[in-house]
This record gives sequence, C-alpha cells and structure tokens, in this order.
Amino acid sequence: MAEEKKDRAFLQGRTTKLVIVLLGFMAAIVARYAWLQLVQGSELAERMRWQVGHDYSVQSPRGAIVDRNGRELAVSTMTKSLFVDPNHVENAAQLAKDLAPLVGKTEQDILDDIAVGGGFSWVKRRLEQSEYEAIRALIREKGYSVCLGFRDEAKRYYPNDVLAANVLGFVGTDDKGLDGIEQAWDRYIKGEVTESFIYADTRERPILESIFAPHGYQGDRCKTIQLTIDSAIQFIVEQELDRAMAENSPLAITCIAMDPRTGEVLAMANRPTYNPNKFWEYDQEVWKNRAVSYIYEPGSTFKAVVAGAALQEGIVAPNQIFVDPGYVMVSGKKIQNWNGSSFGTVTFADVVKQSINTGFALVGLDLGADKLISYAKLFGFGEPTGIELSGEEIGILYTPDEMVDSDIATMAIGQSIAVTPLQLITAFCAIANDGILLKPHIIKSIKNANGTTYSETHIEEVRRTIDSASDKTLVGLLEQVVATGGGGKASVRGYRIAGKTGTAQKVSEYGDGYSEGKYIASFCGFAPVENPQVALLVIIDEPYGAFYGGQIAAPVASRIFSQVFRYLRIEPSDAPLGLDSDDLGAEVGEGDASIHGFERRESPKEIEPKPEPPREELAPEVARVPSFYGKSIRESARLANEAGVAFEAEGSGFAVSQSIGAGELVDKGTTVKVTFSP
Repeated sequence: MAEEKKDRAFLQGRTTKLVIVLLGFMAAIVARYAWLQLVQGSELAERMRWQVGHDYSVQSPRGAIVDRNGRELAVSTMTKSLFVDPNHVENAAQLAKDLAPLVGKTEQDILDDIAVGGGFSWVKRRLEQSEYEAIRALIREKGYSVCLGFRDEAKRYYPNDVLAANVLGFVGTDDKGLDGIEQAWDRYIKGEVTESFIYADTRERPILESIFAPHGYQGDRCKTIQLTIDSAIQFIVEQELDRAMAENSPLAITCIAMDPRTGEVLAMANRPTYNPNKFWEYDQEVWKNRAVSYIYEPGSTFKAVVAGAALQEGIVAPNQIFVDPGYVMVSGKKIQNWNGSSFGTVTFADVVKQSINTGFALVGLDLGADKLISYAKLFGFGEPTGIELSGEEIGILYTPDEMVDSDIATMAIGQSIAVTPLQLITAFCAIANDGILLKPHIIKSIKNANGTTYSETHIEEVRRTIDSASDKTLVGLLEQVVATGGGGKASVRGYRIAGKTGTAQKVSEYGDGYSEGKYIASFCGFAPVENPQVALLVIIDEPYGAFYGGQIAAPVASRIFSQVFRYLRIEPSDAPLGLDSDDLGAEVGEGDASIHGFERRESPKEIEPKPEPPREELAPEVARVPSFYGKSIRESARLANEAGVAFEAEGSGFAVSQSIGAGELVDKGTTVKVTFSP
C-alpha cells in the first residue's frame, strides 16, 4: 500500500513538472509572438513586403465596339511597353547601340530618352510581339534588367481597317478616345489602371491568399458599345462609294442608311476616309464625319419638305393647275427654270416630279416666312438631332422676321438654308414613317464589363410633322419622281421607291455668292413604299464631269438599294411601280429640273445611256474640235483635253459660241476660244 502511494506521488510530481515546462514554453512562445507582433510587427512586415511582395499595375483593356449583330469593329489587346531607368544606366552609348535596331529608333533617340533623367522614361510604347521577344532576349543576354523594364498597356485594333472609320474614330497613346464613338463615349469604354499587391515566391509565383485573390476587373469602365450599324450594309455602302469615287472623281461623298421605323443608323460612310490603325498618316480633315459635321444647301431634295408643308396647309392639291411663266421676279431676283422658258400648264404633281422652280417659289410665297420656317423646324432643321456622336452641326435657318420675299422663294427651292446630311435623311425618315419624326440613334446598347446590360436604346418619337393623309399624298408624289421622273436611275426593278434628286450650286467659300462650276449632287429616298425599311441619302460633292443628282447620285442609290434588299431579304413589291394618275388626281408628266436649271431631265428615253460611237482614227498630230455648245467651263475643259486642243474661256455660265467650228480638223494644241454666258 505504501509502495503504491509512493509511485502515485512520483507520477504526479513528474506530471506537474511536465505541465510547468509546457506552460513555460507556451509563455515563451506567447511572449515571443507578442514581441514580434506588437514591438517588431511593423518593421518585420515591411521587411517581408520588400523581400517577397510585389507592387504591380493592372491595366484593364478598353471596352470593345461591336455592330448590331455582335461583330467586332474595335477591340483592345494587352501589349508590352518598354521603359528605361536612366538612374541605373551604366553605359548609355552601348545600350543605345544594342536597343535602337530592335525598336526601330535611332541611337540618338535612345540617348535622348536616357537624357531625360530620373527613374523612368518611355522608350517605345505598345510593342509588337516580335519586338517584345527580341528585347527580352537582349535583356537576358546583356543583363539590362536593372535599367530596362516593361509595363502592360492596352493597344486598340480596328480589325476591318477603314470600315466605318469616321464613325468609330480612334484612340491616342494614353488610351484616350480622340474622335468618333471613341471620343464621345470615352468615359464608358476607356480602360482603367489599378494598383495591386501580391506575395510571391522566388520565382514570382503568387503564394498564400494571393492565389485566391480576385484579379479580374471589378470597376465601372471598360463597357462594350453595341452600335446600330450593320457591318454588312456598311460594307455595301462603302464599296459603292469607292466605285463612285473612281467614276466621278469628286471632292467627297457622304452616304447614310437608316431604318425609318426606328431611327437607327444602319450605315454611315464618307469618302475620302482613313485607316484608324494608322490615323496619324492622314490629314486631319479626313477624320471629320461629314454626315454630322458638314452643312450645305440641300437644293431640290428640300422641296419634299416644302411640298409636305403646302399639302398640310391645304395650299395645293396634287391635281391643282399651275401656269408656269418660265421665271418669276421676286424682290428683284430672277428665279427661273432649267430651260429658261415656260413648262406651260402643269399640275402640282408635275411641279414636284419635274422640280419646277417657279412652282415651288410661288408655293413658298403662299406659305409665307413663318410657316416655311415653322415646318422646317418641325422636320428637325435648325437644331441638333441629338445622335450619340460628337461634333454635330445644327445647320442654318433664317428667323422669319428677317426674311424678304426673295429669301422665302429661294428657301422653297432649297437655297437660303443649310442642313447636315443627318438632318435631311431624318426628315425623309419622318415622311416614310407616316409623318412622325424620330430621334436618330447609332448606339443600340451598352454592356458592362461583366456582360450585364448597362443601358439600351429605344425608339424615341420627337413629334408629328404633318398628318397621315398629307404624308401619304406626299409619298405618292415622291414615288412618281423615281417611278417615271428624274429620279428614275434610283429605281430597282420590282420595288417601289420614293425619293428626290437634287443638284445644288455650292456657296462660295469667300461668302460672295456661288462658286462657278462647283455643285453638290444628291439623292434621298426610302423603300419599299408600302413598308419602308431602308432610307438612303447619297451626297456627291464637286463631281468631275456630270454633276446632276439624277445622273450620278441616283445610280449609286440604286445599286445600294438593290444589294440591301437582297441582304435583308426584302421581297419585291406586289404592286406595280408608281401610282396611277387617278391616285394622284392628275396625269403626271416626265422630267426633272433642279435649282436654276442646274439639272435637266428630258424624257426617260433621253436619260438612258446611249451606245458609244466608234472611235475615229486620226493622225497623231491632228485633232478634231469638239462641240462646246451648252457645256459648263469644267465640261468644256475636259472635252478640250480629251480632244487634244487648247482651251480659252471668256465669260461664265454655259458655252454659247466657239472660235473654231465643231468637227473641224486642226493641229494638236490649237487654241479654241469659247464664249460663256449665264
């Protein structure tokens, strides 16, 4: 018994000693932990941060721009940019010699970068992959890691090159949008740089919580912009503009295609244009989107608005009789038809189809300044449309109390008013949409970086312009312009198209009247008439040779319409082209005339292309004098050049006589004096 008590006491003693030792160890550990955390914690944390921690910047790529079907129009990829730390460069000359051929710069350029001093200087931003790999190899080989380094930056790419360039715009070196959608919506799609910190091992692999930390972009930028543009229709339009540039050699061409039911822009293109991937290689004037930032006198296309106003006010009816005197004098200003003579007794339907200036001048005077300006504003002229693009012009409108009778008359024929292409096609969309004006849109939706929807664009009704009955009558008149009138070359077999041609003399850049020999040819229309799905505007600025809207703008519209109908699978119309004369209330004549006779259309037979006569074989030193009669100075100069004779002009206007008779054989280089008269 005593033995057992002795053993128990021994075990208890040993256990007590063990517990005391363990408690001592724990106390020491706690004390050490407290010392490290409370006393030396900040110092050790800072030491660890320097040893295994890494500060780095995360560059989120710029949001994409896509078309209405999700096809990419502008995307960003992450690239490397090279910098130098001048403070750690040991041999500047050798570094410049080694680096210059790899980055496509001169040695002096590299030395200049180093000479900036400090701890950071850019050498080249947004390297190509081949450049990056070559520089990495150089750094490893020569040990330049102490003075050279890379930073991640986003680089913008436009995979379709020039397609929709004037709409998209471009991005500068600091990820800043500088034009177009890129500029207007920069605050939404711009990438963002965020500073991050991770712990990594000796191979710079993330450790501990750094592995599980979320590194994806969590901000509110980098949104994706979805446009209303259809890249297929945009391609069709741009292809036809390239063809028109080759055929007519104009100063510029602008084209807009819209859905009149929604106000959505399906295509918007300009020529000349540029490649936004290399925007710095082009003149800044080419960057401009003329569809919204160019104003011009619309000419006869504006007569559609005047006709709508007159029908709405009950001033005219399609079968109302007009007696055309050939010209009218208004406030001492002569307004005449293209032929300088009278069309005789005509209906208002004829006035619209033949674009008779005297008829529209008289209708404008009947409307008066207040109503003419009021209807122009109702159709959206004189104010911005509000489309989601920067740099939109508002155009120029008179105030009614400042207008004299001649201003009213000339405005009624499309002069004394300046509009943008977008304003004009928006007005025609209102005519196509039963008289209801819609706000045009080029943004369809905006998506957040995580794929959720930030916003969507919906149809926005602005106001009613004219009532439904008047609008239907106006559409019938415009359909006749294309079906049997001067807009015939805009027609597409099997489809009903309504529209209006125009040929406007350009206002002088010096503000002293109109420029001799400089015109703007245009066509604006929509189709199919029974259910308009496409509205189209073609504007050709200063074409070479023929300059009538019905001759050069209408055919471009026809080719675009035809291809778009097939692409959208729009079935041909069941009804025959045009309306019966009973539908318009009168028998309608043929032909078309634009402002001041700049555009003359005879019968459909005369506007059909004629077969070219066989070329005459002449001796190399002999030329046959062409007929200059009735030609403008520009046309006469072209004919003289083609014939091989010299050309001397006297006066202005159109040719009325020439010093050597047409058809005579002369030595090449012989001078022919041609007299011109208004």
